[in-house]
Amino acid sequence: MEGKLPLPFQFLAAWIGVWVGRWQQATIDYLLEENQALRERLGPGPVRLSVARRRRLGELGKKLGRRGLAKFATLGTPDTILKWYRELVAQKYDGSEKRGPGRPRTNAEIAKLVIRMATENPRWGYARIQGALKNVGYRIGRSTVRAILKERGIDPAPKRGSRTPWGTFLRAHMGEIAAADFFTVEVVGLFKLVRYYVFFVIDLATRKVEIAGITQQPDGVWMAQIARNLLYEGEGFLVRKSKLIVDSDTLYTRDFREALRQGGVTVLKMPAHSPNLNAFAERFVLSIKSECLDRVIPLSEGHLRRVVGEYAAHYHQERNHQGIENELIDRREPANSNGRITRRDRVGGMLKYYYREAA
Repeated sequence: MEGKLPLPFQFLAAWIGVWVGRWQQATIDYLLEENQALRERLGPGPVRLSVARRRRLGELGKKLGRRGLAKFATLGTPDTILKWYRELVAQKYDGSEKRGPGRPRTNAEIAKLVIRMATENPRWGYARIQGALKNVGYRIGRSTVRAILKERGIDPAPKRGSRTPWGTFLRAHMGEIAAADFFTVEVVGLFKLVRYYVFFVIDLATRKVEIAGITQQPDGVWMAQIARNLLYEGEGFLVRKSKLIVDSDTLYTRDFREALRQGGVTVLKMPAHSPNLNAFAERFVLSIKSECLDRVIPLSEGHLRRVVGEYAAHYHQERNHQGIENELIDRREPANSNGRITRRDRVGGMLKYYYREAA
C-alpha cells in the first residue's frame, strides 16, 4: 500500500514510541519523588506560591485534566489547580483595566515602604506605621496599611512582635560576642609534610580577625597562654567581649576557659556537628583558604606566618565584606580622592587592591 512504511521501519517507530513513553514516565516518577522529598524537608503545612506560579500551574494543569492531576499533582488538589485555571480565564476577560477612574491603587513606593517598616519593626501596628509614613510625607489610611500587609501575607503587630527574628537577636548582641576556631595547613618539611594549626578569633560585629597563634601542637599550656594574650592588660582582642563561641574540640581545656572567665569572658561551646552556629568563623576559614592558602605551598613555618599575616592585612584593609555593606573593615586610603588609581599586590600578586592615591 502506497504511503505505508516498510515493516522494519514500523517496528522501529513503535519501539521508539515505547522507549520515549518509558523515558517520560521515568522522568515523571523521578520528579514526583524529588518533589516529595522537598515537601518533607519543608515540613507540614501549605506551600506559599506566588500568583504567577499559581497561574502557570493552572494553565498546565488544565492540559492534564482531573485524572492526570489526581495522579501527579502534589502542591494542591485537582480542584484547587483547576480553580487557578478558571481564575486565569476570568482574568483574560476582566474588563476592569478599561473602566473609568475609580479609587486609585496605592503607590508602589508607598506599599514598599509600608512592608519595609513592618518587617524592620515587628512591634509596630497599623497606626504606628501610618504615623511613620506621615513623617516622611505620605498620608494614607490605617485600613490601607492593613490591606497592604494582608496582601503580602504579613501578620498584624501582635503576632509579628511575638517572634524576634534570629538575625535581629544576633545583631542586638554582636558587640558582646566573638567566635574562635582552628584551621590546619600542611607545610613542606625536610622529609615530610608537617601539619600546623592556625588559631584565630573573629569579632562578630566588626568582622575583625585576630590570628591568635600558629603551632604544630596546640596543647593545654599553649592554649592557656593564648587566652591570657587575648586579654592582655586591657589591650587584648577579647577585652570588652563577654562571650566567645567555640566548637566542641577538646583543645578548649578547663585552663583555657578559666583564664578567659577571669577576664570576664564566658566560653559558649556549640553542640557537635553544628557548624552553622559558628558561621562567621567558618566563613573566614573558607575565605583565607579559597583566596590564598589553597594556591600557595608553604615552604616553612616562617613562610606560612608571612602568608597568613599578609592575608590578614588584606582582609582588614583591602577586602570588601558583604556582611558590613560591602565596605572595608579598616580603610586606610580616602575613598573619594581624585588621585591616580594604583594597585597594591600581596603574596606575590595573588591578592590585589585598587585605590586612589591621595591628591
